[in-house]
Amino acid sequence: MNIVVITGASSGIGREFALQMDRHFSSIDEFWLVARDRDRLKELAGLLRHSARIFSMDITDEKRISDFEDAVFRHKAVVRMLINCAGYGIMGDFSQQDRKLELGMVRLNCEALTGMTHRLIPFMRKGSRILQMASSAAFLPQPDFAVYAATKSYVLSFSRALGEELRDAGIYVTAVCPGPVDTPFFDIAEASASTLALKKYTMVSPERVVTLALKDSYYRRPLSVCGLPMKSFRALSRAVPHCLLLRAMRQMKQKGM
Repeated sequence: MNIVVITGASSGIGREFALQMDRHFSSIDEFWLVARDRDRLKELAGLLRHSARIFSMDITDEKRISDFEDAVFRHKAVVRMLINCAGYGIMGDFSQQDRKLELGMVRLNCEALTGMTHRLIPFMRKGSRILQMASSAAFLPQPDFAVYAATKSYVLSFSRALGEELRDAGIYVTAVCPGPVDTPFFDIAEASASTLALKKYTMVSPERVVTLALKDSYYRRPLSVCGLPMKSFRALSRAVPHCLLLRAMRQMKQKGM
């Protein structure tokens, strides 16, 4: 049985991956949808033409993720695609944030993603794909978004290295690095602080991000960056010393840009 595993599938980019792949992927037997919100997973499963198996769970729970691995083994499933979308971000001064939420970001964005990837690689075959949801925040340290940006830098670095390790096995890894996306992400992220207005001007739709990510994965590209503004931002972050960019960001914040 060929399966696609999507974490964070109940909303936003994870949900969009399921919807787009359902329309275009005929060689998949089942979608395995993972998130905490069972009702939203049921709603999504009802929209899909493919069979869908839902797993309502917290993927930072080691017992639950172990049970998930056992389910893959019992069903003799071949993981054709693993799409790790689960994650969240918190904006604001690091020293003023809830410590549990900040540490939870590290556990979910980094530890859980790493654990899920490690557990499922043995169930992959030549031609399997891994898509890891990073962010354009990975390109540069982000004041008032310090932990989130650091976690996404981890995802980007991990994905690039893993892709090289798995290349000879014919398993291809793509780090997806969008800028601001029009999803419920900012409802959580802006609970205690607002983002730079400039970021809102570069916001793109989840449909556009997912379409490009699937295309880049198909062509075995290690990186998927959606939109000219984010491509330019990446180039800038590689060409200009970060101290100068951080100074510019501080000035933009002071001006309310």
